[in-house]
Amino acid sequence: MIPCLSEATTMPSSFAEDVANYADVGCTAMEVWLTKLENHVEHNSLADTARLVSERGMSLPVASYQGGLLLSHGEARKLHLELFRRRLELCQHFGIRTLVVAADFIEKPDAGALSRAVDALGEAARWAAAFEVTLALEFRSGRAICTSLDTALSLVHGCGEPNVGVNLDIFHFYTGPSKFEDFAGLTAERLAHVQLCDLAGVPRELASDSDRVLPGDGDFQLGPILDVLRRIGYAGHVSLELMNPLLWRTNARQVAEIALTSLRKTLGLTDAPRR
Repeated sequence: MIPCLSEATTMPSSFAEDVANYADVGCTAMEVWLTKLENHVEHNSLADTARLVSERGMSLPVASYQGGLLLSHGEARKLHLELFRRRLELCQHFGIRTLVVAADFIEKPDAGALSRAVDALGEAARWAAAFEVTLALEFRSGRAICTSLDTALSLVHGCGEPNVGVNLDIFHFYTGPSKFEDFAGLTAERLAHVQLCDLAGVPRELASDSDRVLPGDGDFQLGPILDVLRRIGYAGHVSLELMNPLLWRTNARQVAEIALTSLRKTLGLTDAPRR
């Protein structure tokens, strides 16, 4: 498994600052926060941006995230699809092969919601295939639909497209209705991306993204999950994704260094990262 840092971990920093800081501490793979990249290319050419990434030896394997694709309709759906198309073009240009897709936010699903979501996910996957992008469907605790690994796998298999897999966010796995038995349906081919974090001293029912902490500093049992990923042969990227405001107020380069060290230790990588 390949360690990767998510730009969400240093949210106040710009795209260019993240590339520099992550590279300085030996990180060679960055999960792009799409809004940061979009803001950057508003003021810098695509060629200059690609040069910046290349000169720092950084790879951009995955980007987060696109919403509104599964259950939106009418004018709202047109807007989501237009944004989706522009983001697929960015992914193609920068060689980003995986795009995280979040389930829509709705108050209460009706009986046909999951069926419509399957059809819409299939349509989105066909769009993405034209840009050589794989979609990573993220289940989210606290939502009314697609809150568990089991449901995400059902949607992924139901759409029948080869370039769709699950985004396994450990925070949502532990704080939602997912069960360890759900891993029985997971294969390396259907696991598109993994995001790690931990949670300490907060009841799972009350936990929010801002409560995420470094892996190993909390209560999640990460070892058994990583054992499952090794057993199924997952060899893709594993991002450390934190949205912790306390970390955001800390020097971004220091956060990147601490985050990478914690992630590599959790993954059992003992060799020093390249700088």
